[in-house]
Amino acid sequence: MSQKNYETFETGRAPVKAWVKGVPVEDGARRQLENLARMPFIHSHVAAMPDVHFGMGATVGSVIATRGAIIPAAVGVDIGCGMMAMRTSLTAEELPGNLASVRRGIEETVPHGGIGAKSGYMDNVPSLVTSRWVETGLEAGLKKIHARHPKIQNRHFVTQLGSLGSGNHFIEVCLDEDGRVWVMLHSGSRGIGNAIGRYFISEAREMLMRREGYKSVPDKDLAWFEEGEQLFDDYTAAVGWGQDYARINREIMMERVLLSLRRELKRAGVKPFRTEKVAVNCHHNYVQREQHFGADVWLTRKGAVSARQGELGIIPGSMGARSFIVRGKGNKDSFCSCSHGAGRIMSRTKAKKSFTLDDHRKATAGVECRKDKSVIDETPGAYKDIDAVMAAQSDLVEIVHTLKQVVCVKG
Repeated sequence: MSQKNYETFETGRAPVKAWVKGVPVEDGARRQLENLARMPFIHSHVAAMPDVHFGMGATVGSVIATRGAIIPAAVGVDIGCGMMAMRTSLTAEELPGNLASVRRGIEETVPHGGIGAKSGYMDNVPSLVTSRWVETGLEAGLKKIHARHPKIQNRHFVTQLGSLGSGNHFIEVCLDEDGRVWVMLHSGSRGIGNAIGRYFISEAREMLMRREGYKSVPDKDLAWFEEGEQLFDDYTAAVGWGQDYARINREIMMERVLLSLRRELKRAGVKPFRTEKVAVNCHHNYVQREQHFGADVWLTRKGAVSARQGELGIIPGSMGARSFIVRGKGNKDSFCSCSHGAGRIMSRTKAKKSFTLDDHRKATAGVECRKDKSVIDETPGAYKDIDAVMAAQSDLVEIVHTLKQVVCVKG
């Protein structure tokens, strides 16, 4: 590739290659990237995606290749968080004029936000969930994790399977450029993934203290496990399990959303629809073995999506913005990765202070979604301009489909 689309930050050790032309990057995120790139086990460089912003230990929107070590806080606590999208045979004309019943049907079918533990769902887990829990090996895998680390506790590990969560997680009904209807959702490994992540982040900090002390690193959240240590093996096994949980969680939710959509459209007199082969289920918070620049490395994508040559991925915008189904270009400098979304431009606290309900209603006009104070922190203005984000990574992906939501369910 003759022209480089990234900027390079020199750090005195490994450089940072950042696809941030035309998008803002706060000083705190830049410092985090530089701190990360100075770690002794970084391979080649650190890649920053255009949605990059400040996170815990490592920035959200960073791709980190390491040799012989993994930083648990770089993977984060929403292990395996990612996206799933599926195209249907429906067209815009077949959707009812009032989509409130569609949103209500999804909200009643898929546990979301903080209501799950208080709902009947927790007392009567659907057979789809209980059977998948056993058949996929999740039950057996968690028993192995608990056998070695009984302190990892989350009593909702079965009941939260097939649930959305809160924050920036969502379920959407969207229209593409041809008026075709898609279902898209965003969620991860729920409470059990959070428990696994926090436990091993704490263990890594304690190990760092025993090994050399916090003074050896600029941020204690950069504590790591080294290959050859038992905790390294335990962590990779647990994080792999969490990634499987997250993927299966999305699959179950998708089945239940489609079930709800079929039910509501049947009531509206719409003929049965089918799902099509165009479907994507991808992580954007995870770690796995990959080959890059001649080495076998552990590649952590913290808020980034795999974008190998020809590989499909999903880059969502905010509640009122467009989203994209993309095809990877296999850019080696980005470790074959792209952004996982628009990326926050301000904290949740600042968003709540900066935007009014009227601002939010205007920004989400035409979308059947919640328009109350509890979702102000997710309003479109709290995120970077998705069009600028896409322009900054034109050498990483090509756009296959452009989606615009007509229904959005938030946690």
